[in-house]
Amino acid sequence: MQPSALVIFVRNPELGKVKTRLAKTIGNVKTLLIYEELLRHTLQVTQNLLLDKYVCYQDTINTGDLWDNSVYNKHMQKGKDLGERMLNAFALLFKKGYEKVVIIGSDCHDLNQKGISDSFHRLESGKVVIGPATDGGYYLLGLRDLIPEIFNNISWSTENVFIQTIQKLKELNIDYSVLPELSDIDEEADLTEELKIRIGLNKIDHI
Repeated sequence: MQPSALVIFVRNPELGKVKTRLAKTIGNVKTLLIYEELLRHTLQVTQNLLLDKYVCYQDTINTGDLWDNSVYNKHMQKGKDLGERMLNAFALLFKKGYEKVVIIGSDCHDLNQKGISDSFHRLESGKVVIGPATDGGYYLLGLRDLIPEIFNNISWSTENVFIQTIQKLKELNIDYSVLPELSDIDEEADLTEELKIRIGLNKIDHI
């Protein structure tokens, strides 16, 4: 077992069940195509990392999807909200004996392998690393120890998530490292031209 573990939180790519804010303006079909591309991108930037990797599904575990069963360990997310699900994932992996654990989502098309590697490097000297998203949340969180307090009383899925998390860390007097701010794909305004071209977005009618 490697001393470090990467956890990827994903939704099962099903029509009408992913990125509902985005779907309100561009339709379910386009939204599903975008999410599938985000999953492929996340696979591309994680598959060559030399550490243990976990995919945590929100709905059901899929052993026949793009995540190679010999490379990615597969688990279910457990908890009533995002904070509880992340807390449980961190707790599980620290219990397994990992020294550094980083969780990412599958919504950030700007994230690359170097950025993920940098987060683990920063955990060599610090207890927490966090990657702020332009929408006020965060696209990455890495810990060297379990800190339950940073998952409690957070306004999940709002523009206050990052600020509230940082405030908790300050109250606990825990040093943290902040990665460059990146954009999550949550709404139509977040779509880059590269992403639109990659999936042929302009060639598909709203549905």
